[in-house]
Amino acid sequence: MAKTISIDEFLTKSEDWVPVQPDQRYKQITAKLWGKGLTLRGEVQGSAIAAARQYKAKAGQFLISRIDARHGAFGIVPANLDGALVSNDFPCFDIDSSKVLPHFFEWYSRTPEFVDLCRRASEGSTNRVRMKEDKFLKMSVPMLPLDEQRDIVRRLDDVSALVDRRRRAVEASERETQAMLLKAFQRVIDGAPLRPMAEVAPLVRRPVEVEPDKTYMELGVRSFGRGTFHKPGLSGMEVGSKKLFTIEFGDLVFNIVFAWEGAVAIAKPEDDGRVGSHRFLTCVTNPDQVAAEFLLFYFRTTEGLQKLGEASPGGAGRNRTLGLKKLEVIEVPVPPIETQHWFSRLQAKAQEIRSIRMRTTEDVDALMPALLHEVFRSEASAA
Repeated sequence: MAKTISIDEFLTKSEDWVPVQPDQRYKQITAKLWGKGLTLRGEVQGSAIAAARQYKAKAGQFLISRIDARHGAFGIVPANLDGALVSNDFPCFDIDSSKVLPHFFEWYSRTPEFVDLCRRASEGSTNRVRMKEDKFLKMSVPMLPLDEQRDIVRRLDDVSALVDRRRRAVEASERETQAMLLKAFQRVIDGAPLRPMAEVAPLVRRPVEVEPDKTYMELGVRSFGRGTFHKPGLSGMEVGSKKLFTIEFGDLVFNIVFAWEGAVAIAKPEDDGRVGSHRFLTCVTNPDQVAAEFLLFYFRTTEGLQKLGEASPGGAGRNRTLGLKKLEVIEVPVPPIETQHWFSRLQAKAQEIRSIRMRTTEDVDALMPALLHEVFRSEASAA
């Protein structure tokens, strides 16, 4: 039978302050959002820490972010982060395990009900919202006897292990599918002639005449082959002197700032008519010579990425820009168009399989939140 207790009955704030030594290295912690726990932020020299002293976190403590508690930024300190330093914005709490099992509380803290409790304990203006410790500690939560807590922890751990096993199986299958595609692609391009992009997929620019009273819908291209995305609309006044170019369905689109890390995509039907700045180059394939899907796959391979990198001189990040002329002279393999179409069909089949896996993964990901809700809703109703 659950009973309701206040949080300060089992959580006690730690005051384990330690002086920061400039010549020592310290681990630092970051809290992921939405109950995803704590992870290593990095290791720094004490001289790089502005504060003269900080909290020392201990394994098994409950750590919470004052700023993002309302977004689920908290968790139990794992063994590998024992002794890490955190600022005053990350209070640590010792858990009285005679009343609440730490792992049970870890599961409970992942529920929407607990996140809502943290939200209600947070106050302040839009940019200065902070969790108020006193208010948080006086909040009440339903709590079961220890034996029932152990039983729930065992059940949740068992299901979590099954979920993890299923997720690893899906990831392994995806790696196998990608390896199969790469192997098939290498066979297809083996001995194929090389042709410059200017010949098989020339650059096409469609300048837009910007009008102050019109709205222009921009398109973006994500890095690492993750496709296109839609940006918010811009008024002609906001566009100002920036040059815009129309993008059409089927264009091979390069984000010249991040092409070197795979920011290349094919414009989808829903992207048709959107615009991009001068930083987005659009190439139109010659359908008698090359298929856009085939070229896109090539630019996602190690060889293709290397060529984009070589055509993007400069330093790291935004200083590496794909040159227009350099793009035009990149040579790509061009096997017979029928062979390319065969590979495109193979890609399409692989994508169907990925879609099925994606739906499976989404179902698996939804299982734990649903189970947590069911378990702790029952506990709350019994309180």
